Amino acid sequence: MNELNEIAKQATQAVTELLEVARLEKDDIFVVGCSSSEIIGSKLGTNSSVEVANTVFDAIYEVVKANGLYLATQCCEHLNRALIIEKECAKLYDYELVNVVPQPKAGGSLSTRAYERFEHPVAVQEIRASAGMDIGDVLIGMHLKRTAVPVRISINQIGQAHLVCARTRPPFIGGVRAKYDEGLL
Repeated sequence: MNELNEIAKQATQAVTELLEVARLEKDDIFVVGCSSSEIIGSKLGTNSSVEVANTVFDAIYEVVKANGLYLATQCCEHLNRALIIEKECAKLYDYELVNVVPQPKAGGSLSTRAYERFEHPVAVQEIRASAGMDIGDVLIGMHLKRTAVPVRISINQIGQAHLVCARTRPPFIGGVRAKYDEGLL
């Protein structure tokens, strides 16, 4: 129980710190990929923990939702890294739905929890998120907008899993004479 409390605290701290610098707006998408196996010190995909995934999801979802954002959870490679999002989000961004229900061993424990907790969960194959967290080196980069910027926060692990955070910004165009809007950096 103490370990789960510490994991929840780390997840909450990580998402809170990332959101402080990410400059997200209402209805932006925040993506999370997570290996519960890595969090408990096992090799990716070998020791999925529903209990750990539930703890991480609940901590992150509370913060993301309170900030008026949509949460997307990345499924594992067995579902080709599909994502679980709210149907409302899919409609807003015109994402095409795919038909799959994640399970702990086929989709991952985090996405299984998202499917249980979201009001109207759906699966999609791709999104363009504005920021995200990669817990356990599960490769969320394909689901971020084009210009991703690494964000260093005060922690670099959740449990025993490596943590990488990123935000996105509009690409620079125009060359050496161009001026840029500092508010979009």
